[in-house]
Amino acid sequence: MEAHPPVSFDNTEFAFEYKKDKELKKARFLFSCMGKSWLVKIGTRLTPWAVKSGLPVKGLIRSTIFEQFVGGETLEQTAVVAKKLSDYHVQVILDYGVEGGDDGEPGFDHATEEFIRVINYAATQPNIPLMSIKVTGFARFALLEQLDALMQQQQGPLMNRYEKAVGQLSATEKQEWERVHARMMSICKAASDQKVGVLVDAEETWIQDPVDALTMQVMELFNKERVVVFNTIQLYRHDRLAFLKQSKEDAVSGNFILGAKIVRGAYMEKERRRAEEKGYPSPIQKDKQSTDRDYDAGLRFCIEHLDQISVIVASHNEGSSLLAVQLLRGKNLPLDHPHVHFSQLYGMSDNITFNLAHAGCSVSKYLPFGPIEDVIPYLMRRAQENTSVKGQTGRELALINKELKRRSV
Repeated sequence: MEAHPPVSFDNTEFAFEYKKDKELKKARFLFSCMGKSWLVKIGTRLTPWAVKSGLPVKGLIRSTIFEQFVGGETLEQTAVVAKKLSDYHVQVILDYGVEGGDDGEPGFDHATEEFIRVINYAATQPNIPLMSIKVTGFARFALLEQLDALMQQQQGPLMNRYEKAVGQLSATEKQEWERVHARMMSICKAASDQKVGVLVDAEETWIQDPVDALTMQVMELFNKERVVVFNTIQLYRHDRLAFLKQSKEDAVSGNFILGAKIVRGAYMEKERRRAEEKGYPSPIQKDKQSTDRDYDAGLRFCIEHLDQISVIVASHNEGSSLLAVQLLRGKNLPLDHPHVHFSQLYGMSDNITFNLAHAGCSVSKYLPFGPIEDVIPYLMRRAQENTSVKGQTGRELALINKELKRRSV
């Protein structure tokens, strides 16, 4: 049997093949700015204010941080990026970057229509198998919070707690929740008809239970023959490995395939702060080692049960990405197994994405798009993340420098 060449994330030639020298130098400048925490602190405070106040900063944002992390302002503009990525066997997960409708029910209906428009567009593109949605895009935050609180008061499995909680809502709230349910159904039905996968984003812990219940309901309907819906499982929560295992049991008994996008997590400071303020135990793992341990355990569990689980390894961690490759090879499974997909954010960790693609893995970039003012919260998170993720900026810079040096020889 022939030995497989090892996958290496140090190969910068593959990692940056798709970028010209000029683009690479621009990325180097951006990451070096993000390495300065004082600059990020000022920038993340001033930028949203400047955009809201109508100051002429959009051009500057567009040509710097926006260009690095976002696919364009319109759906059609993402086609250019998608085409470029497809040349290197990298697919796209489209993310309509709007966070929550401010104008109530009409806003929620509009967001739902936009999600369906993204699905219909993705279906016409050869390189866009997946898109992502946020339940907070089409449901009132306070209603989700109320449902979650009611679910916490109940005992037993998720769906039982959910049904009891819904039963406790007032008539008006029940009708409002029915509209949320109908929006989720119409999105997933469109996705199923168009053969596009839907990733349901994770939310804050205090609204996550109803989101999970809603997602399980649509999974049971649409994930029969193939996987249409994926739930996002954040393993920086100490209860999520157990939740992943329980979700698989629920899928077996409900006779559907579990779609699981596994991530480490996105709201750590916010979660810890709220737990402290409200005096309940933090839902977040005590340290990074515990998160890494649970993530890799979750990954092993998914790859052990690929007949029952379709997993998206959404990670910027080289160790976890490598582990997934080793697990597949250890089981003599193809790296492009239909139930295993890798993904990283556009603009980050190109060394992982493009080297995985080169090895023959099914891999994508998570590509947000939307008007600048709508994607500002997303961009500010990327800037903060690249400052707070220990060593992430340093790693990006070192790889860019290594490649520029290689090209100049």
